[in-house]
Amino acid sequence: MFRKFFRRWSGPKEVGKVKIMVGLGNPGKQYEHTRHNVGFDVIEELSRRFNIPLDQSKLKGLYGIGFYKGEKILLLKPLTYMNLSGESIRAVMDYYDIELEDLLVIYDDLDLPVGKIRLRQKGSAGGHNGIKSTAAHIGTQQFNRIRIGIDRPQNGMSVPDYVLGKFHKDEQPQIQEVVQKSADACEAWLDKPFIQVMNDFNQ
Repeated sequence: MFRKFFRRWSGPKEVGKVKIMVGLGNPGKQYEHTRHNVGFDVIEELSRRFNIPLDQSKLKGLYGIGFYKGEKILLLKPLTYMNLSGESIRAVMDYYDIELEDLLVIYDDLDLPVGKIRLRQKGSAGGHNGIKSTAAHIGTQQFNRIRIGIDRPQNGMSVPDYVLGKFHKDEQPQIQEVVQKSADACEAWLDKPFIQVMNDFNQ
């Protein structure tokens, strides 16, 4: 199966070289477009932008593979629920022999205001269970990431209720903009080293 896959997808880049972009979230209609699923929203935007349908469901995830700007790309939405995201990420990276430097994870962050993004190459999970799971399964906290601000709950609302809720109407324009900006950063990564993309988008 492994050899068949790379014969089918052989192209301008070296055989087996794949950049993987992962959006974290929870599967199921009830979780669509919630704060915790903003990573999924970015992957869906990239799917449209790159014309790569998410049409493969295996390895505990929903994903699609294609080429864009000469790069072989894999777009992944883990279907394990947030707390076990790393299971799917590790399974896909192992199956397609993807290097750690070619991984980019996109996820929500309570410590950034709505509409802000921050790119990093390493760091702690900061209480984010999806990132905890990712680090545990790939064996390191040193991986490329895009943190998307969702702000913290107000008026005593619990964090679980808050992150599983939808953005307020007045936040929608900011979220639409930040999803586009995050996708722009992913696209820039196809042309530049991640550290350069990080410097450009963290201005």
